[in-house]
Amino acid sequence: MNIRKVVIPVAGWGTRSLPATKNVPKELLPIYKKPVVQYVVEEAINTGLTEVVFINNQTKTIIEDHFDHNWVLEELLERKGKTELLEEIRAVAEMASIISVRQKKQLGLGHAVLCAQGVINDDPFAVMVGDDLMFGMEPGIKQLVDVAKAEGLSVVGVVEVPLNKVDRYGIIQGEEYAPGIFRVRQMVEKPAVADAPSRMAVVGRYVLMPEVFDHLRGLKPGVGGEIQLTDALEIMAKEGRLLAVRMRGRRFDAGDWAEYLTANIYFALQDEELRDDLVRNLQELLSCK
Repeated sequence: MNIRKVVIPVAGWGTRSLPATKNVPKELLPIYKKPVVQYVVEEAINTGLTEVVFINNQTKTIIEDHFDHNWVLEELLERKGKTELLEEIRAVAEMASIISVRQKKQLGLGHAVLCAQGVINDDPFAVMVGDDLMFGMEPGIKQLVDVAKAEGLSVVGVVEVPLNKVDRYGIIQGEEYAPGIFRVRQMVEKPAVADAPSRMAVVGRYVLMPEVFDHLRGLKPGVGGEIQLTDALEIMAKEGRLLAVRMRGRRFDAGDWAEYLTANIYFALQDEELRDDLVRNLQELLSCK
């Protein structure tokens, strides 16, 4: 099985991050020296996914532009002899083949995935949510790709969340048949705490077989009046066609302000030139009464 394409939905309005996202897409908010979406694309590339399909809207084409050449800037950097910076921005423009698909109405994640059918055709593919970041020894999406190739089934990434946060996620119920791998029997979108079948929450990583499109086309609007990807996955779970992988590594939800700021600190602490000053400044802030 060859998996080359990744769908990255970026058409949402980023209301959790307002007012910062009033005119700047949430996917382009910086974490340390890179925009959020670049980390996601780099994770895909490091997994061997070479075709990036952005599900976009008419106001956010600047996201595609980030992965294109900026000839004026490149000429300026070359003229000033800033070779290292020049190579860095050229690498961004050349890291992936970008395809853009317009989502004319924002009707949910399931609808965004369905918009990609014309470029996915009958191939298995990955889906990566643009504000969910995964970092570790192994790319997050690769953990799912490896299982999907071995089992020939759709796979979702899950992490265990505190009980008081289960109502923010799709939650799975299933049996662990190998270390960290589950046969999913049930999925519930944003359940009440009392109704959650587990604390294993689906995060923004999926590898899907093309059969998902058949299920998405038949769905009626679900939670929030949107076409929920979770509802299509629930059908596949009942058919015994869905697995889940407990993801290894550190996750940041860039749509949550506390986690977004933590991610900035996480990366800045790895910069030897910044670390000492940053630690000193943080200590001073923490000591303020």
